[in-house]
Amino acid sequence: MISFQPCSDLLASAQITFDNMRSYYEHYSVDWQISQIHAQLTDLDNWDIVYKGEIVGAIRLAYDNQGCYLRDLQVSQDYQNKGIGREAIAEVKRLAIKAGANQLRLRVFKISPAVGLYQAVGFTIDSEEDRFYYMSLQIAKSDI
Repeated sequence: MISFQPCSDLLASAQITFDNMRSYYEHYSVDWQISQIHAQLTDLDNWDIVYKGEIVGAIRLAYDNQGCYLRDLQVSQDYQNKGIGREAIAEVKRLAIKAGANQLRLRVFKISPAVGLYQAVGFTIDSEEDRFYYMSLQIAKSDI
């Protein structure tokens, strides 16, 4: 029912992010446009989240010597609260372990309901700023 594939359309993927993040941008008076989001995606490992044959979200990853940075996990609003985000995190773990990473890291707006999801799957808050939590999760082959 849920599957993942390399991103087929970066502009459409940027639109999902823009639509999902718009309320946060407005809340924090951040002036982001789709073109800026799209430009940021080109150097990332981009994946589509597919549910019942329809692209409903995106995963974006970056790798460095500290592990895997989950730059973005987006699920279109109509498909949230169906377990898709949890499945996507399991896929992120699998991809990161396959790439040799032993840690996942991310940054999330403090006001995002995704904080609860990340904590539920084992992420811990390492530090925080005004707007963001910085979270991490140790991963191992036994996790997949």
